[in-house]
Amino acid sequence: MTVISVALPAIQRDLGLSASELALVTNAYAVSFCGLLLLGGRLGDLFGLRRALIIGLVVFGLASLANALATTFPLMLAARFAQGVGAALAAPAAMALVSVVFGDPVRRTRAIAIWGGLPVVGATLGILVSGFVATWISWRWSFVVPALVALLVLCVVRYVIPPGPTPVRAKLDVPGAVLVTSGLFALCYGLVGAGERGWASTVVLAPVTCGLALLALFLLVESRSRGPLMPLDFFRSRSRIVGLLGVMLASSGTFTTTFFLPLYFQQIQDHTPVATSLAFLPYGIAMFATGLFAGRLAVDLGPRTMLVTGFTVGAIGLWFLGHLNAESGYAGLLLAGLVVFPIGAALIFSAATAAAMEDVRPDRTGLAGGVLNTAMEGGPTIGLAVLVSVAGAHTAGSLAQGASLPSATAEGYGFAFSAAAAAYVVAAFLALLALERRRAAPMDHP
Repeated sequence: MTVISVALPAIQRDLGLSASELALVTNAYAVSFCGLLLLGGRLGDLFGLRRALIIGLVVFGLASLANALATTFPLMLAARFAQGVGAALAAPAAMALVSVVFGDPVRRTRAIAIWGGLPVVGATLGILVSGFVATWISWRWSFVVPALVALLVLCVVRYVIPPGPTPVRAKLDVPGAVLVTSGLFALCYGLVGAGERGWASTVVLAPVTCGLALLALFLLVESRSRGPLMPLDFFRSRSRIVGLLGVMLASSGTFTTTFFLPLYFQQIQDHTPVATSLAFLPYGIAMFATGLFAGRLAVDLGPRTMLVTGFTVGAIGLWFLGHLNAESGYAGLLLAGLVVFPIGAALIFSAATAAAMEDVRPDRTGLAGGVLNTAMEGGPTIGLAVLVSVAGAHTAGSLAQGASLPSATAEGYGFAFSAAAAAYVVAAFLALLALERRRAAPMDHP
Protein backbone atom coordinates (compact mmCIF):
# COMPACT_ATOMS: atom_id res chain seq x y z
CA MET A 1 0.00 0.00 0.00
CA THR A 2 2.81 2.44 0.81
CA VAL A 3 4.80 1.71 -2.34
CA ILE A 4 2.97 4.57 -4.10
CA SER A 5 2.56 6.94 -1.13
CA VAL A 6 5.47 9.25 -2.02
CA ALA A 7 4.77 8.89 -5.76
CA LEU A 8 1.11 9.97 -5.55
CA PRO A 9 1.73 13.55 -6.79
CA ALA A 10 3.56 12.20 -9.86
CA ILE A 11 0.78 9.69 -10.58
CA GLN A 12 -1.84 12.41 -10.29
CA ARG A 13 0.09 14.69 -12.65
CA ASP A 14 0.87 12.06 -15.32
CA LEU A 15 -2.64 10.58 -15.48
CA GLY A 16 -4.45 13.88 -14.96
CA LEU A 17 -6.37 12.61 -11.93
CA SER A 18 -8.62 14.75 -9.77
CA ALA A 19 -8.26 14.61 -5.98
CA SER A 20 -11.23 12.24 -5.69
CA GLU A 21 -9.89 9.97 -8.46
CA LEU A 22 -6.51 9.85 -6.77
CA ALA A 23 -8.19 8.84 -3.51
CA LEU A 24 -10.05 6.04 -5.31
CA VAL A 25 -6.82 4.76 -6.88
CA THR A 26 -5.15 4.82 -3.47
CA ASN A 27 -7.99 3.04 -1.70
CA ALA A 28 -9.05 0.49 -4.35
CA TYR A 29 -6.35 -1.91 -3.20
CA ALA A 30 -7.36 -1.55 0.46
CA VAL A 31 -11.06 -2.10 -0.25
CA SER A 32 -10.62 -5.29 -2.31
CA PHE A 33 -7.88 -6.65 -0.04
CA CYS A 34 -9.89 -6.03 3.13
CA GLY A 35 -13.14 -7.30 1.66
CA LEU A 36 -11.79 -10.62 0.38
CA LEU A 37 -9.31 -11.66 3.10
CA LEU A 38 -11.61 -13.96 5.10
CA LEU A 39 -12.84 -15.66 1.94
CA GLY A 40 -9.29 -15.91 0.60
CA GLY A 41 -8.09 -17.53 3.83
CA ARG A 42 -10.86 -20.12 3.84
CA LEU A 43 -10.32 -20.93 0.15
CA GLY A 44 -6.73 -21.83 1.07
CA ASP A 45 -8.01 -24.37 3.60
CA LEU A 46 -10.49 -25.84 1.12
CA PHE A 47 -8.32 -26.04 -2.00
CA GLY A 48 -4.74 -26.11 -0.69
CA LEU A 49 -2.52 -23.42 0.79
CA ARG A 50 0.28 -23.59 -1.76
CA ARG A 51 -2.21 -23.55 -4.64
CA ALA A 52 -3.89 -20.48 -3.16
CA LEU A 53 -0.51 -18.79 -2.76
CA ILE A 54 0.44 -19.47 -6.39
CA ILE A 55 -2.87 -18.25 -7.82
CA GLY A 56 -2.77 -15.15 -5.63
CA LEU A 57 0.78 -14.33 -6.71
CA VAL A 58 -0.12 -14.71 -10.39
CA VAL A 59 -3.09 -12.33 -10.04
CA PHE A 60 -1.07 -9.87 -7.96
CA GLY A 61 1.89 -9.90 -10.37
CA LEU A 62 -0.24 -9.40 -13.48
CA ALA A 63 -2.21 -6.62 -11.78
CA SER A 64 1.03 -4.90 -10.79
CA LEU A 65 2.18 -4.93 -14.41
CA ALA A 66 -1.20 -3.57 -15.47
CA ASN A 67 -0.71 -0.69 -13.02
CA ALA A 68 2.71 0.02 -14.48
CA LEU A 69 1.24 0.19 -17.99
CA ALA A 70 -1.97 2.05 -17.12
CA THR A 71 -2.56 5.31 -18.99
CA THR A 72 -6.12 6.13 -17.90
CA PHE A 73 -8.02 6.35 -14.62
CA PRO A 74 -10.35 3.33 -15.27
CA LEU A 75 -7.42 1.05 -16.10
CA MET A 76 -5.47 2.17 -13.04
CA LEU A 77 -8.48 1.73 -10.77
CA ALA A 78 -9.24 -1.78 -12.08
CA ALA A 79 -5.59 -2.83 -11.78
CA ARG A 80 -5.35 -1.57 -8.18
CA PHE A 81 -8.53 -3.47 -7.33
CA ALA A 82 -7.10 -6.63 -8.91
CA GLN A 83 -3.90 -6.22 -6.88
CA GLY A 84 -5.99 -6.41 -3.73
CA VAL A 85 -7.77 -9.53 -5.00
CA GLY A 86 -4.47 -11.32 -5.57
CA ALA A 87 -3.07 -10.21 -2.22
CA ALA A 88 -6.22 -11.36 -0.42
CA LEU A 89 -5.66 -14.88 -1.74
CA ALA A 90 -1.88 -15.01 -1.31
CA ALA A 91 -1.39 -13.32 2.08
CA PRO A 92 -3.44 -15.70 4.27
CA ALA A 93 -1.92 -18.74 2.56
CA ALA A 94 1.61 -17.41 3.04
CA MET A 95 0.93 -16.73 6.72
CA ALA A 96 -0.51 -20.23 7.22
CA LEU A 97 2.43 -21.91 5.45
CA VAL A 98 4.83 -20.49 8.04
CA SER A 99 3.32 -22.95 10.54
CA VAL A 100 3.83 -25.76 8.04
CA VAL A 101 7.47 -24.97 7.27
CA PHE A 102 8.43 -24.65 10.95
CA GLY A 103 7.18 -27.76 12.76
CA ASP A 104 8.98 -27.28 16.07
CA PRO A 105 6.77 -25.20 18.44
CA VAL A 106 9.59 -22.89 19.59
CA ARG A 107 10.87 -22.29 16.07
CA ARG A 108 7.29 -21.84 14.87
CA THR A 109 6.58 -19.18 17.51
CA ARG A 110 9.79 -17.38 16.62
CA ALA A 111 9.06 -17.56 12.87
CA ILE A 112 5.48 -16.33 13.28
CA ALA A 113 6.70 -13.45 15.45
CA ILE A 114 9.25 -12.46 12.80
CA TRP A 115 6.58 -12.78 10.11
CA GLY A 116 4.34 -10.48 12.13
CA GLY A 117 6.87 -7.68 11.77
CA LEU A 118 7.41 -8.14 8.03
CA PRO A 119 4.35 -6.19 6.80
CA VAL A 120 5.39 -3.06 8.67
CA VAL A 121 8.98 -3.44 7.45
CA GLY A 122 7.64 -3.82 3.93
CA ALA A 123 5.48 -0.71 4.35
CA THR A 124 8.52 1.26 5.47
CA LEU A 125 10.61 -0.02 2.56
CA GLY A 126 7.80 1.05 0.23
CA ILE A 127 8.19 4.63 1.39
CA LEU A 128 11.98 4.52 1.24
CA VAL A 129 12.05 3.08 -2.27
CA SER A 130 9.15 4.95 -3.86
CA GLY A 131 10.70 8.38 -3.39
CA PHE A 132 13.90 7.42 -5.21
CA VAL A 133 12.05 5.52 -7.94
CA ALA A 134 9.58 8.36 -8.58
CA THR A 135 12.36 10.95 -8.75
CA TRP A 136 15.10 9.16 -10.66
CA ILE A 137 13.24 6.66 -12.85
CA SER A 138 9.44 6.71 -12.98
CA TRP A 139 6.57 5.99 -10.60
CA ARG A 140 5.64 3.12 -12.91
CA TRP A 141 8.63 1.14 -11.61
CA SER A 142 7.00 1.22 -8.18
CA PHE A 143 4.64 -1.38 -9.64
CA VAL A 144 7.20 -3.25 -11.74
CA VAL A 145 9.26 -4.16 -8.66
CA PRO A 146 6.39 -6.01 -6.89
CA ALA A 147 5.65 -7.83 -10.14
CA LEU A 148 9.27 -8.99 -10.36
CA VAL A 149 9.22 -10.14 -6.73
CA ALA A 150 6.03 -12.12 -7.40
CA LEU A 151 7.68 -13.73 -10.44
CA LEU A 152 10.75 -14.67 -8.40
CA VAL A 153 8.64 -16.32 -5.71
CA LEU A 154 6.61 -18.20 -8.32
CA CYS A 155 9.83 -19.62 -9.79
CA VAL A 156 10.91 -21.20 -6.50
CA VAL A 157 7.72 -21.78 -4.52
CA ARG A 158 7.19 -25.40 -5.63
CA TYR A 159 10.76 -26.29 -4.65
CA VAL A 160 11.00 -24.66 -1.22
CA ILE A 161 7.41 -24.59 0.11
CA PRO A 162 5.50 -27.79 1.00
CA PRO A 163 1.88 -28.13 -0.16
CA GLY A 164 0.57 -27.71 3.38
CA PRO A 165 -2.19 -29.66 5.14
CA THR A 166 -4.54 -31.83 3.12
CA PRO A 167 -7.35 -29.60 1.82
CA VAL A 168 -10.48 -29.70 3.98
CA ARG A 169 -13.27 -31.82 2.50
CA ALA A 170 -16.12 -29.44 2.97
CA LYS A 171 -18.41 -27.28 0.90
CA LEU A 172 -17.81 -23.57 0.76
CA ASP A 173 -20.23 -21.68 2.97
CA VAL A 174 -21.65 -19.60 0.10
CA PRO A 175 -24.16 -17.53 2.14
CA GLY A 176 -21.45 -16.72 4.69
CA ALA A 177 -18.94 -15.90 1.96
CA VAL A 178 -21.36 -13.52 0.22
CA LEU A 179 -22.35 -11.79 3.47
CA VAL A 180 -18.84 -11.30 4.88
CA THR A 181 -17.32 -10.24 1.57
CA SER A 182 -20.07 -7.73 0.74
CA GLY A 183 -20.12 -6.52 4.37
CA LEU A 184 -16.37 -5.90 4.49
CA PHE A 185 -16.45 -4.30 1.04
CA ALA A 186 -19.17 -1.86 2.12
CA LEU A 187 -17.57 -1.11 5.50
CA CYS A 188 -14.09 -0.52 4.08
CA TYR A 189 -15.43 1.60 1.23
CA GLY A 190 -17.27 3.83 3.66
CA LEU A 191 -14.41 4.14 6.11
CA VAL A 192 -11.74 5.06 3.57
CA GLY A 193 -13.75 8.14 2.64
CA ALA A 194 -14.69 9.20 6.18
CA GLY A 195 -11.65 11.39 6.73
CA GLU A 196 -12.21 13.42 3.55
CA ARG A 197 -16.02 13.57 3.42
CA GLY A 198 -16.93 13.51 7.10
CA TRP A 199 -18.78 10.87 9.12
CA ALA A 200 -22.20 12.46 8.55
CA SER A 201 -21.87 12.27 4.77
CA THR A 202 -24.35 9.93 3.07
CA VAL A 203 -21.50 8.53 0.95
CA VAL A 204 -19.85 7.41 4.20
CA LEU A 205 -22.80 6.69 6.47
CA ALA A 206 -24.77 4.54 4.01
CA PRO A 207 -22.02 1.99 3.18
CA VAL A 208 -20.80 1.84 6.80
CA THR A 209 -24.31 1.16 8.10
CA CYS A 210 -24.93 -1.37 5.34
CA GLY A 211 -21.60 -3.06 6.00
CA LEU A 212 -22.23 -3.37 9.74
CA ALA A 213 -25.71 -4.79 9.12
CA LEU A 214 -24.34 -7.38 6.67
CA LEU A 215 -21.60 -8.40 9.11
CA ALA A 216 -24.13 -8.77 11.92
CA LEU A 217 -26.23 -11.00 9.64
CA PHE A 218 -23.05 -12.93 8.77
CA LEU A 219 -22.44 -13.70 12.46
CA LEU A 220 -26.04 -14.88 12.83
CA VAL A 221 -25.75 -17.16 9.79
CA GLU A 222 -22.40 -18.55 10.99
CA SER A 223 -23.79 -19.35 14.44
CA ARG A 224 -26.43 -21.60 12.81
CA SER A 225 -24.36 -23.09 9.99
CA ARG A 226 -23.08 -26.68 10.13
CA GLY A 227 -20.07 -25.82 7.99
CA PRO A 228 -19.41 -22.13 8.66
CA LEU A 229 -16.90 -20.05 6.74
CA MET A 230 -15.66 -18.66 10.07
CA PRO A 231 -16.42 -20.92 13.05
CA LEU A 232 -17.20 -18.63 15.99
CA ASP A 233 -15.41 -20.92 18.46
CA PHE A 234 -12.22 -19.77 16.74
CA PHE A 235 -12.43 -16.69 18.99
CA ARG A 236 -12.71 -18.54 22.32
CA SER A 237 -9.02 -17.97 23.04
CA ARG A 238 -8.40 -14.78 25.05
CA SER A 239 -4.84 -14.51 23.75
CA ARG A 240 -6.14 -14.71 20.17
CA ILE A 241 -8.56 -11.83 20.70
CA VAL A 242 -5.91 -9.70 22.40
CA GLY A 243 -3.46 -10.55 19.62
CA LEU A 244 -5.90 -9.51 16.89
CA LEU A 245 -6.65 -6.22 18.68
CA GLY A 246 -2.91 -5.64 19.03
CA VAL A 247 -2.40 -6.20 15.30
CA MET A 248 -5.19 -3.72 14.51
CA LEU A 249 -3.73 -1.00 16.75
CA ALA A 250 -0.14 -1.54 15.59
CA SER A 251 -1.09 -1.46 11.91
CA SER A 252 -3.27 1.59 12.52
CA GLY A 253 -0.44 3.51 14.19
CA THR A 254 2.08 2.50 11.57
CA PHE A 255 -0.10 3.44 8.62
CA THR A 256 -1.02 6.73 10.27
CA THR A 257 2.63 7.75 10.54
CA THR A 258 3.32 6.73 6.95
CA PHE A 259 0.28 8.71 5.80
CA PHE A 260 0.64 11.96 7.75
CA LEU A 261 4.42 12.38 7.78
CA PRO A 262 5.04 12.18 3.99
CA LEU A 263 2.32 14.84 3.59
CA TYR A 264 3.96 16.93 6.33
CA PHE A 265 7.44 16.68 4.81
CA GLN A 266 6.30 17.49 1.26
CA GLN A 267 3.43 19.93 1.82
CA ILE A 268 4.50 21.75 4.99
CA GLN A 269 8.29 21.61 4.80
CA ASP A 270 8.62 21.45 0.98
CA HIS A 271 10.76 18.30 0.92
CA THR A 272 11.36 16.53 -2.38
CA PRO A 273 10.26 12.86 -2.70
CA VAL A 274 13.90 11.78 -2.23
CA ALA A 275 14.29 13.94 0.88
CA THR A 276 11.05 12.48 2.24
CA SER A 277 12.32 8.96 1.71
CA LEU A 278 15.62 9.82 3.42
CA ALA A 279 13.72 11.31 6.35
CA PHE A 280 12.16 7.88 6.91
CA LEU A 281 15.52 6.08 6.90
CA PRO A 282 15.88 6.06 10.74
CA TYR A 283 12.31 4.80 10.93
CA GLY A 284 13.13 1.90 8.64
CA ILE A 285 16.40 1.05 10.39
CA ALA A 286 14.71 1.00 13.81
CA MET A 287 11.89 -1.18 12.50
CA PHE A 288 14.23 -3.64 10.79
CA ALA A 289 16.66 -3.86 13.71
CA THR A 290 13.87 -4.55 16.19
CA GLY A 291 12.42 -7.18 13.87
CA LEU A 292 15.72 -9.09 13.97
CA PHE A 293 15.30 -9.72 17.70
CA ALA A 294 11.51 -9.89 17.85
CA GLY A 295 11.29 -13.63 17.23
CA ARG A 296 13.57 -14.53 20.15
CA LEU A 297 11.89 -11.96 22.41
CA ALA A 298 8.47 -13.44 21.65
CA VAL A 299 9.68 -16.82 22.90
CA ASP A 300 11.62 -15.51 25.91
CA LEU A 301 9.21 -12.82 27.17
CA GLY A 302 5.81 -14.09 26.12
CA PRO A 303 2.94 -12.06 24.62
CA ARG A 304 1.96 -10.20 27.81
CA THR A 305 5.32 -8.61 28.60
CA MET A 306 6.12 -7.94 24.97
CA LEU A 307 2.74 -6.37 24.19
CA VAL A 308 2.78 -4.11 27.25
CA THR A 309 6.33 -3.05 26.44
CA GLY A 310 5.50 -2.47 22.79
CA PHE A 311 2.45 -0.35 23.50
CA THR A 312 4.33 1.70 26.09
CA VAL A 313 7.27 2.36 23.78
CA GLY A 314 4.92 3.07 20.87
CA ALA A 315 2.95 5.55 22.99
CA ILE A 316 6.15 7.42 23.85
CA GLY A 317 7.08 7.61 20.15
CA LEU A 318 3.63 8.89 19.20
CA TRP A 319 3.80 11.44 22.05
CA PHE A 320 7.05 12.75 20.54
CA LEU A 321 5.32 13.07 17.15
CA GLY A 322 2.40 14.78 18.88
CA HIS A 323 4.58 17.90 19.28
CA LEU A 324 4.64 18.38 15.50
CA ASN A 325 4.26 21.91 14.17
CA ALA A 326 5.11 23.81 10.98
CA GLU A 327 8.53 24.87 12.33
CA SER A 328 9.56 21.50 13.80
CA GLY A 329 13.24 20.76 13.27
CA TYR A 330 14.09 17.27 12.09
CA ALA A 331 16.82 16.61 14.68
CA GLY A 332 14.57 16.87 17.72
CA LEU A 333 11.34 15.29 18.90
CA LEU A 334 10.43 14.50 15.30
CA LEU A 335 13.50 12.32 14.83
CA ALA A 336 12.99 10.80 18.28
CA GLY A 337 9.46 9.81 17.30
CA LEU A 338 10.68 8.35 14.00
CA VAL A 339 13.06 6.10 15.95
CA VAL A 340 11.08 5.22 19.08
CA PHE A 341 7.65 4.52 17.58
CA PRO A 342 8.74 1.84 15.07
CA ILE A 343 10.52 -0.03 17.88
CA GLY A 344 7.27 -0.25 19.80
CA ALA A 345 5.25 -1.10 16.69
CA ALA A 346 7.60 -3.95 15.74
CA LEU A 347 7.33 -5.42 19.24
CA ILE A 348 3.52 -5.22 19.13
CA PHE A 349 3.27 -6.79 15.69
CA SER A 350 5.49 -9.73 16.58
CA ALA A 351 3.89 -10.48 19.97
CA ALA A 352 0.34 -9.97 18.71
CA THR A 353 0.85 -12.19 15.66
CA ALA A 354 2.29 -14.99 17.80
CA ALA A 355 -0.64 -14.70 20.23
CA ALA A 356 -3.25 -14.67 17.46
CA MET A 357 -1.79 -17.77 15.75
CA GLU A 358 -1.27 -19.77 18.94
CA ASP A 359 -2.62 -23.34 18.86
CA VAL A 360 -4.55 -23.00 15.59
CA ARG A 361 -5.80 -26.32 14.25
CA PRO A 362 -4.08 -27.45 11.00
CA ASP A 363 -7.36 -27.35 9.07
CA ARG A 364 -7.89 -23.73 10.08
CA THR A 365 -4.49 -22.23 9.33
CA GLY A 366 -5.77 -20.52 6.18
CA LEU A 367 -8.73 -19.12 8.09
CA ALA A 368 -6.38 -17.89 10.82
CA GLY A 369 -4.20 -16.18 8.23
CA GLY A 370 -7.27 -14.53 6.72
CA VAL A 371 -8.54 -13.29 10.09
CA LEU A 372 -5.09 -12.00 11.03
CA ASN A 373 -4.65 -10.15 7.75
CA THR A 374 -8.17 -8.74 8.04
CA ALA A 375 -7.21 -7.29 11.42
CA MET A 376 -3.99 -5.97 9.92
CA GLU A 377 -5.90 -4.31 7.08
CA GLY A 378 -8.91 -3.24 9.13
CA GLY A 379 -6.73 -1.42 11.65
CA PRO A 380 -5.42 1.18 9.19
CA THR A 381 -8.82 1.52 7.51
CA ILE A 382 -10.63 2.29 10.77
CA GLY A 383 -7.76 4.06 12.53
CA LEU A 384 -6.90 6.35 9.63
CA ALA A 385 -10.55 7.28 9.12
CA VAL A 386 -10.82 8.28 12.78
CA LEU A 387 -7.47 10.09 13.00
CA VAL A 388 -7.93 11.99 9.73
CA SER A 389 -11.24 13.23 11.14
CA VAL A 390 -9.53 14.17 14.43
CA ALA A 391 -6.76 16.00 12.59
CA GLY A 392 -9.25 17.77 10.32
CA ALA A 393 -11.38 18.95 13.24
CA HIS A 394 -8.32 20.32 15.08
CA THR A 395 -7.07 22.00 11.90
CA ALA A 396 -10.45 23.66 11.38
CA GLY A 397 -10.40 24.93 14.96
CA SER A 398 -6.91 26.37 14.55
CA LEU A 399 -7.89 28.10 11.30
CA ALA A 400 -10.90 29.63 13.02
CA GLN A 401 -8.53 31.10 15.61
CA GLY A 402 -6.45 32.78 12.90
CA ALA A 403 -3.63 30.26 12.39
CA SER A 404 -2.10 29.93 8.92
CA LEU A 405 -2.99 26.87 6.85
CA PRO A 406 0.48 25.21 7.12
CA SER A 407 0.59 25.79 10.87
CA ALA A 408 -2.97 24.59 11.43
CA THR A 409 -2.42 21.49 9.29
CA ALA A 410 0.79 20.52 11.09
CA GLU A 411 -0.82 21.01 14.49
CA GLY A 412 -3.76 18.87 13.35
CA TYR A 413 -1.36 16.07 12.48
CA GLY A 414 0.31 16.45 15.86
CA PHE A 415 -3.01 16.32 17.69
CA ALA A 416 -3.90 13.09 15.85
CA PHE A 417 -0.59 11.55 16.94
CA SER A 418 -1.31 12.56 20.54
CA ALA A 419 -4.74 10.91 20.34
CA ALA A 420 -3.10 7.74 19.03
CA ALA A 421 -0.60 7.85 21.90
CA ALA A 422 -3.47 7.96 24.40
CA ALA A 423 -5.06 4.93 22.72
CA TYR A 424 -1.77 3.03 23.02
CA VAL A 425 -1.58 3.79 26.76
CA VAL A 426 -5.08 2.37 27.22
CA ALA A 427 -4.11 -0.69 25.14
CA ALA A 428 -1.05 -1.29 27.34
CA PHE A 429 -3.24 -1.42 30.45
CA LEU A 430 -5.78 -3.68 28.74
CA ALA A 431 -3.05 -6.10 27.64
CA LEU A 432 -1.65 -6.11 31.18
CA LEU A 433 -5.04 -7.00 32.65
CA ALA A 434 -6.27 -9.40 29.96
CA LEU A 435 -3.08 -11.48 29.90
CA GLU A 436 -2.17 -11.09 33.57
CA ARG A 437 -2.17 -14.80 34.23
CA ARG A 438 -0.33 -16.34 31.34
CA ARG A 439 -1.60 -19.77 30.41
CA ALA A 440 -1.35 -21.84 27.27
CA ALA A 441 -4.20 -20.99 24.99
CA PRO A 442 -6.68 -23.88 24.60
CA MET A 443 -6.83 -25.74 21.33
CA ASP A 444 -9.86 -24.62 19.35
CA HIS A 445 -11.66 -27.93 19.09
CA PRO A 446 -14.43 -28.56 16.62
